[in-house]
Amino acid sequence: MDLSHIEHIGIAVKSIEEARKYYENVLGLECYAVEEVKEQKVKTAFFKVGQTKLELLEATGPDSPVAKFIEKRGEGIHHLAFAVDGVNEALKSVDEKGIKTIDKTARKGAEGLNIGFLHPKSTFGVLTEFCSEGD
Repeated sequence: MDLSHIEHIGIAVKSIEEARKYYENVLGLECYAVEEVKEQKVKTAFFKVGQTKLELLEATGPDSPVAKFIEKRGEGIHHLAFAVDGVNEALKSVDEKGIKTIDKTARKGAEGLNIGFLHPKSTFGVLTEFCSEGD
């Protein structure tokens, strides 16, 4: 498994519209995409800083994982996502090394990427995501 770069940093927010003002008006970033990922009960907004993306995450329902995260921990960094050649191969590789995964196989995420998550109990408290364009 090769990590090529940090694909994005996910940030949980109560309101994308409110948080967007900070990223656009204070930091001068431009939101280039807003999309809803119904399967994950989340609305996303993306900003680019160099080669790295920031992904704002807003829950679309009270049972959304993002809503539960905000309820427990408040707004803030939700996850760190790494680009990999293939999510399924990466998940298998870490599983073989004893790392607990949330996903056993890749699923669809925002921007049409395939994604898979590692459990934060196995990653020193950091929810970790693998992303790839294929597999």
